[in-house]
Amino acid sequence: MPGTPHLHSFAPISTATAERFILGTMPSTASLAAGQYDAHPRNLFWRLMADMLGFAPEASYDERRLALQSARIAVWDVVQCCTRASSLDADIDDTSVVPNDLVAFFAHHPHLHRVCFNGAKANAIYRKHVAARMHAVRPDLVYVQLPSTSPANAAIPYARTYAAWSAALR
Repeated sequence: MPGTPHLHSFAPISTATAERFILGTMPSTASLAAGQYDAHPRNLFWRLMADMLGFAPEASYDERRLALQSARIAVWDVVQCCTRASSLDADIDDTSVVPNDLVAFFAHHPHLHRVCFNGAKANAIYRKHVAARMHAVRPDLVYVQLPSTSPANAAIPYARTYAAWSAALR
């Protein structure tokens, strides 16, 4: 895909005591520009977290990150870098995907027991690039695929998305 940008994900939001892990695919164009996870104003991620964890959705990014860490929730992306023509996961060039080192991440976060995928593409890339190696070292992990918080998934009612996310993260 000539001219398609080569994108790099962010460092994880985590704490050594994290128990639940939310894995996205790759930050959107708006997120990359802002230097923040899920920065697109119509992305539901921070609204969901605010509703579940009891912080103000308009809290600063640092306050939102701290709320996740206090709730023992880690966030990262499956993809370390890739090329993508737009913000859509469907536009990721599968041949360009380099996954993050999730095996090493789990080695440094021994309390993690549940992996929640923010959408089907994160799950699919994890299964293709990471699952076999991870199963060898952490066969105890529980996996949950959740509805994507992306604006591209706006057809799913908020109440349904909230119910799925709150059940998975309790």
